[in-house]
Amino acid sequence: MKLFLFTLLFSISLSAHSQNADSLKYQLQRLKINDMLNARSQKFGDYVNSLDRRTGIFGLKTKKDMQFSINILTEIIQTDNQILKETKLLLTFKTFEQEELKSKKEEVETKSLGYMRTLNKLETKNTQLIAELEESNKSQQIYRLLSFLGLFAIIILAVLVYRKIYK
Repeated sequence: MKLFLFTLLFSISLSAHSQNADSLKYQLQRLKINDMLNARSQKFGDYVNSLDRRTGIFGLKTKKDMQFSINILTEIIQTDNQILKETKLLLTFKTFEQEELKSKKEEVETKSLGYMRTLNKLETKNTQLIAELEESNKSQQIYRLLSFLGLFAIIILAVLVYRKIYK
């Protein structure tokens, strides 16, 4: 029983340790994506500002103004693509974490069932051995009683023979 408890506590502590490491990776990935989203929001604000920018004659947009807006949009698209890649990685972490948790759960259940089966076998064997011990004790008591009766009979015969010889 102590071995069962020790093994159960040990497996729980190992799974908790591995979950903390995976959760840390997951949290770091989330922070990375949030930073990228903040950078994207800032770039989009720069893009909105670039749309209002007019450096041409009579307040018109120049080719340079348009190219600046296009460059900002290109950066936003690149950031979006990177965010999608990182989000996919985040989902992979989450899926891996769930699969690992499921496999750990199945492993603990399998071990627990194995321990329960072993305990049941040992209890059955213990009960059988106790019954055999009681039966052995009963047979020993019978042998002791028969030995005592035999010894008593020998003593009586010896006394009778002694009386016959010396009378």
